[in-house]
Amino acid sequence: MRGVPAHALFHIAPRRVEIRELPTPRPSAGEIIVTTLFSGISGGTERLVYRGEVAEDLVLDDTIGALGGSFRYPFPYGYACVGEAGDSGRLVFAFQPHQDVFAARASDLIALPAIDPASATLFPLVETALQVTLEAEAGYRDRVIVLGAGVLGLLTALLLQRSGRRPLCAEPQSWRRGLAAHLGLMAVAPGELAGQEVPLVIDASGNPGAPAAALDMLAHEGTLLVASWFGTKPVTLPLGGAFHRRRLTIRSTQVSTIPARLSAGWTLSRRRSAAAELLPELPLTELCTHVFPFGQAADAFRAVDESPPGLMHAVLDYNRSHQ
Repeated sequence: MRGVPAHALFHIAPRRVEIRELPTPRPSAGEIIVTTLFSGISGGTERLVYRGEVAEDLVLDDTIGALGGSFRYPFPYGYACVGEAGDSGRLVFAFQPHQDVFAARASDLIALPAIDPASATLFPLVETALQVTLEAEAGYRDRVIVLGAGVLGLLTALLLQRSGRRPLCAEPQSWRRGLAAHLGLMAVAPGELAGQEVPLVIDASGNPGAPAAALDMLAHEGTLLVASWFGTKPVTLPLGGAFHRRRLTIRSTQVSTIPARLSAGWTLSRRRSAAAELLPELPLTELCTHVFPFGQAADAFRAVDESPPGLMHAVLDYNRSHQ
C-alpha cells in the first residue's frame, strides 16, 4: 500500500455525503493496516446521522477510538468495516468509519469466524441485540413484545427466542412481518396488540410514538426497554395513567457500555467474543439485502433513508472501484 492514498466517506450536509481522498495510512507501533472488503450502513443510527437529526455538538462516540470529534460538518462516520488484516488475509471486523484502507490497533480488531464478509458487517447489530437480550428481565416462556421488525428488532427477537422467551414482533409493514414469519418469529400489526399485558416491551422501532403506546401493553410493574435512539426527535410520554398506577419502569439499553448490574459477569471483550460466535448461527445473509459499490455510497445512503420495501441492511462493496 506504499504511496496509495485512502478514500473515506464524509457527511458534508444533511442528506449529502461524498468520498474524499486521504493520505496513505501509516501504522504506528501496535497498529495493522486493514484493507476493507465491505462496510455496513446502520438503518437506525446512520440514517439519523444522514438526515442531520443528531445534535452537532454531540461527541461521535467516545467509546470508539476511530470516532473522534463531533457531528459538525464535515465528518466521517460509520462503525462496521470488515476487511483483511495486513498481508495475512485474516478476516477481521473494525469499528471504523467507511474507508477503503486504514490503520487500526491490533487489539481493537475482532477476529471473525468463517462467514460471508458482507453479512459480517451486521456484527454491531448482533452485539446490540445480545446486549438488549442480556437486559431483558423476563422469565422463561414469558411473552415479550418487540416493537419494530427492522434488523435490530428481528435479531433481538431471535435471541430472545433462543433464550426461552416468547417474542412477539409488532411491525406496521406487511413485508417485514412476512420476513419475521419466514425466520420463525410471530409478528403482527401494531393494531392487533390491543388488550396485551406483558412483563416486558422492547422498543426497537425508531418511532417516537412507540414508547407511549408501549405503556398500555405492560402488566403491573412491567418494564419498557428502549433500544431506539431518537436523536433530536422529541418523544412524548403519558405518565399520568398506566405508568403511574401500574408502577411501570422505563429504561434505556445501549451497547457502548456494560450496565453496572451485569458487570460482574460481562465485559466488553466477553460480549464481543460472544457476538462473534453468534454470527454463523443467525440468518444474516437473509438480512443483508442490498449491496452498493463504495463509489455509489450516495445512492446507498439515499436508499437507506427512503427504506423501500425489501431493504433491511445495506452494504458498501470495496471490491469494486470507488471511482
